[in-house]
Amino acid sequence: MSQNPDRVKADRRSFLKLAGITTVTGGAALAASGKPVDAAEAPQSATAAGYRETAHVKKVYDTARF
Repeated sequence: MSQNPDRVKADRRSFLKLAGITTVTGGAALAASGKPVDAAEAPQSATAAGYRETAHVKKVYDTARF
């Protein structure tokens, strides 16, 4: 049983259109709810110094030729 290629393309387009409409509608509903969204903050530790170029990182850079 083979499907008509035109029908398959139309089905995919229909799905993508529906997915786009659903996303836009959902986003609009969240925006209209009026509830502020708090940004999640990562816990900061006192010992965290951010990026550190350790031996492991240097080895990755050497093998990747950066």
